[in-house]
Amino acid sequence: MRGGYGGSGIAKKPKGPDGGNGGNGGDVYVGCSSNLYLLKEFGQKILFTAGNGSVGARNNKTGKEGDDVEILLPVGTSIYDKKTGKLIFELNKIDERFLVCKGGRGGLGGLTSGIGERGEEKKLILNLRLIADFGLIGLPNAGKSSLLNEITNARAKVANYPFTTLEPNLGVFEGKCLADIPGLIEGASAGKGLGIAFLKHIEKVEVLLHCISCETQNALKDYQTVRHELSEFKLELTTKPEIIILTKTDLVDLYYVQKLTKELKKENKKVIPVSIHNYQSLEKLKKLLNE
Repeated sequence: MRGGYGGSGIAKKPKGPDGGNGGNGGDVYVGCSSNLYLLKEFGQKILFTAGNGSVGARNNKTGKEGDDVEILLPVGTSIYDKKTGKLIFELNKIDERFLVCKGGRGGLGGLTSGIGERGEEKKLILNLRLIADFGLIGLPNAGKSSLLNEITNARAKVANYPFTTLEPNLGVFEGKCLADIPGLIEGASAGKGLGIAFLKHIEKVEVLLHCISCETQNALKDYQTVRHELSEFKLELTTKPEIIILTKTDLVDLYYVQKLTKELKKENKKVIPVSIHNYQSLEKLKKLLNE
């Protein structure tokens, strides 16, 4: 990102009117928005510049200042200096605004003409971590996206194969934000299956909704696999409040659902069986989320 150049001042002509100063270059700001997908624009464009100041004019008239630029970034974006790796800003509140690059000062006019200054230039790394009230986590194909679609206004892609979700989906329920985190697999904390990119999104989620499909042959192993990857990536992730959601209960008999529930309650007292085709189970889940 780069501030605008300052405009040059204009020199006084012999027996003529005084020359004016050049206009200051525009500044570059970053603002904070709730729109998660704003970072997509940086895939097409890598340089963002403010407007340049205009040259000074006769009769002591200062040149016009360059236009400022405001770049909107999603809430949860951390901004790092690429050269030093130092954190510059962290956007945590909607409508926050920070000055990133100051525009150059305009050159002085008068007996001689001064050249305008260059604007500040910074090479930045933008790193997005989701901020959500609830995060749907679990192995691939655990029914997270289907559940998100049912209890919010989201329209996440759903299919019966792993890794349908390759980037987080968001939905809103009763004013609370739910994030459908792409599926974690064994080795995710070491980068397997884009795991580190997915795990980063869990850092700023308040409550974990750990989805485990009733189609599994070993619910306890599924649960422990994901918990292990959380602890390997960052131990404090395992201290977040957690609810286990047994999904797809309509695909197995009641006895098997009860068996899985009993097994998982040894790990976590909050276990709730849910089917997207069972209205009562969805209402029970919504009540729990409200509480």
